Amino acid sequence: MSRRVTIVRAGVPLPPPDPGERVVPFDEFVAWVRRGTVLAHVGRYGEGRLLVYRLEAAGRPLPLGLALRAMSRGRIYVEDVQGRRRRITGGLLSRWTAQLATEPFRVPALLRHVERALDTIDAERERAAGHPAVLDLAASPLYLRTDLSFGVRAGGSVAHIAGVVNELGGFTGPVRVLTTDDIPTLKTDVGVRYVPPQESFWNFKELPTFLLNDAFDGAARDAITGRPAFVYQRYSLNSYAGIRIARRHAVPFVLEYNGSEIWMGRHWGRPLEHEALSRRIEQLNLTSADLIVVVSRAMRDEIVGRGIDPASVLVNPNGVDPDRYRPDVDGSPIRERYGLRGVIVVGFIGTFGPWHGAEVLARAFVTLIRGDAARAQRVRLVMIGDGAGMPAVRRILSEGGALDATIFTGLVPQADGPAHLAACDVLSSPHVPNPDGTPFFGSPTKLFEYMAMGKGIVASDLEQIGEVLDHGRTAWLVKPGDADGLANGLRRLIDDPVLRSTLGSAARHEVVTRYTWREHTRRTIERLREVVGASAEDHARPTHV
Repeated sequence: MSRRVTIVRAGVPLPPPDPGERVVPFDEFVAWVRRGTVLAHVGRYGEGRLLVYRLEAAGRPLPLGLALRAMSRGRIYVEDVQGRRRRITGGLLSRWTAQLATEPFRVPALLRHVERALDTIDAERERAAGHPAVLDLAASPLYLRTDLSFGVRAGGSVAHIAGVVNELGGFTGPVRVLTTDDIPTLKTDVGVRYVPPQESFWNFKELPTFLLNDAFDGAARDAITGRPAFVYQRYSLNSYAGIRIARRHAVPFVLEYNGSEIWMGRHWGRPLEHEALSRRIEQLNLTSADLIVVVSRAMRDEIVGRGIDPASVLVNPNGVDPDRYRPDVDGSPIRERYGLRGVIVVGFIGTFGPWHGAEVLARAFVTLIRGDAARAQRVRLVMIGDGAGMPAVRRILSEGGALDATIFTGLVPQADGPAHLAACDVLSSPHVPNPDGTPFFGSPTKLFEYMAMGKGIVASDLEQIGEVLDHGRTAWLVKPGDADGLANGLRRLIDDPVLRSTLGSAARHEVVTRYTWREHTRRTIERLREVVGASAEDHARPTHV
């Protein structure tokens, strides 16, 4: 019998195992369950541990708690990466089980509570008509990160949140953030308050997002002293807390809108269980916002088509921190770690979402080295990150005989992204069109990070990507979804180091001039002042949140 089994939640770094400890990544544990091999682990361990990123965000892990109880003969507990623990006792498992059994009967009451809250917001908006919000940029803005994704240490959302929050204070009073989870790479002078989700309805996919509104509303009441400059919310599923907080203080409500959760559920996941209510909340955010910030013209066109005033919408592409992502970052330690000395490296970074086109890149790489023994020896593909599309990528490379020429780094912390990109010679952004034929509405953060690194880029000529990049000047553009075309583009840059350098230098100049997070934030503040109008308090003494 082993001393301890540790199940590691997705997104949490794997700890080095202690002697006698079995460390099981969450995906591996799921595979045990699906194959039925979990039964072979019953009673096998002295104690059990569920490792999470933050204890407050662990929720009510009943299935994992029951599994640990069956696998362990001694105590079981939840522990976070800071070493804090919560014991899972038999009484706690019984209480969680009872809650789970009774919660289906309480769902109608929860939904009625949400409907009443939305009705109240509508009524208050009608009463407030004719009374414009007050903008005081000397005060502190309140930023809301209300997503129920935990342990996200890297990716576009992390880059965007940190990029905006880190720069806001240059145009306003000190920034205050309410968030469900840590935000990597935030500046140390940003005031952060954590809002833990409630445990109720934790085993229902969507219901905790409804409950989170009251938690954020309560946290804002505790955190705010005086009137904030404005409320800025990165929209997430079923969130209306930002509207309530902004209207209570009669300040502008800025909504960062990155796409319809209803559309994403239908095309990139599963349709929402309470789609009609989610649609009402989504539309209420759009109609209530004083300013809506979107990252692409396609997204602006989509919401204008839903009746939103174009004057309230700012198209503001994503950006980059050019001091972190720059050409002189040393990538040699990464090359040494993965045995990349003396080879040409094609790089990709991402979360392997359905829009990223990682599968297209895998097929292109197979085409690139198939039948060319010399190229197969001197070129490597480095896939940085992980996500839902990874199994398909591995399968394509394996079947094409290119798996041995590929390095998979797994997820890397956001702070380590620049060094990994610096280890590459050519960087690829192989995004693909939306599956339903609608315009691609993204603004890939990787694109601007690639540009800032000064590397040769091969990218899809797709919507904003083709608008930001100039074929033959700042990048080599190819037809989206065309693996053969992508392979030809990669071949061109691999074989021509002068072209790589020329494109990379021009891309770096372009991104520093137009696409930094500071410029992104400046455009938001300037448009907000135009839309709302600065008050006489604009240069008054700051009042902090």
